Amino acid sequence: MGFFSKDIKNMDDLFVHTLRDIYYAEKQIVQALPEMITKSNDPQLKQGFQTHLKESENQLHGKEPQGVDCPAIDGIIEEAEDVAGEVADKTVLDAALIAAAQAVEHYEITRYGSLVAWAKQLGRNDCATLLQQNLDEEKATDKKLTAMAESRVNRKAA
Repeated sequence: MGFFSKDIKNMDDLFVHTLRDIYYAEKQIVQALPEMITKSNDPQLKQGFQTHLKESENQLHGKEPQGVDCPAIDGIIEEAEDVAGEVADKTVLDAALIAAAQAVEHYEITRYGSLVAWAKQLGRNDCATLLQQNLDEEKATDKKLTAMAESRVNRKAA
């Protein structure tokens, strides 16, 4: 599907397409997080990744809706894997993992933010409520990652 796909004819189509996009992204994140957990050395970072894994699994609601390939999240995860594979110093690796995780969080925040706004516009308040919960979780995770990086991980790496 191209950027201006014929399949997206109206706002409802765009909403459903973006839901499928974030579903795919969450599945990819669930697959990538166990390796990030294994590679992280900072105990708080490791716990943060474990918590986010549980949140992402909950956001999938145990359902199997059809996803749509998302080259953006694939690229973010691939870049994270490449960088993590190149870092030998464990403290620098933790800083790199936080940066990679924040790239993922920011992608999720943009998607969930748009979906919340669109759901409200389309009168899908039940969806808007659930999507807002996901958005709040992603923002909270991003704040925690920033706090970890600024309070100690980046200093140790420097």
